Amino acid sequence: MRVALGADHGGFHLKEAIKGWLEELGIEYEDFGAHSEDSVDYPDYARVVAEKVAAGGFDRGILVCGTGIGMSIAANKVPGARAALCHDVFSAQATREHNDSNVLCLGERVIGQGHARAVVETWLRTGFAGDRHARRVAKIRGIEDVYYGCGG
Repeated sequence: MRVALGADHGGFHLKEAIKGWLEELGIEYEDFGAHSEDSVDYPDYARVVAEKVAAGGFDRGILVCGTGIGMSIAANKVPGARAALCHDVFSAQATREHNDSNVLCLGERVIGQGHARAVVETWLRTGFAGDRHARRVAKIRGIEDVYYGCGG
């Protein structure tokens, strides 16, 4: 598995922690920034990570900002990205099983590192259930086709 990582200044510290967890798990990743606490614009990082995942260069993406909300809104503008904001293990599992989410969004100011680790690990190890859920994900792609004409 390859994971694309991104964060703004508000998510920098949690992103750095996630890098360590991925290394412990033996999961390959690439860090697309930010690389410090200096103020930056979250849509820039959401876009690059979502595009990398949607294009197939990475299996999954993880984005972190202060709340995770901005990252999830911006990432979901990229056709093929299915970003989910999760701050609990149940949602992390459900969004993988039911929505085949490929980008996880977290809020550093919302979730502690211990709980964040459980959310990240659950999201990474959970597969897509397929079946009736595949039909629903296909309908999401159909919405992208209507608005973006991309064949998503």
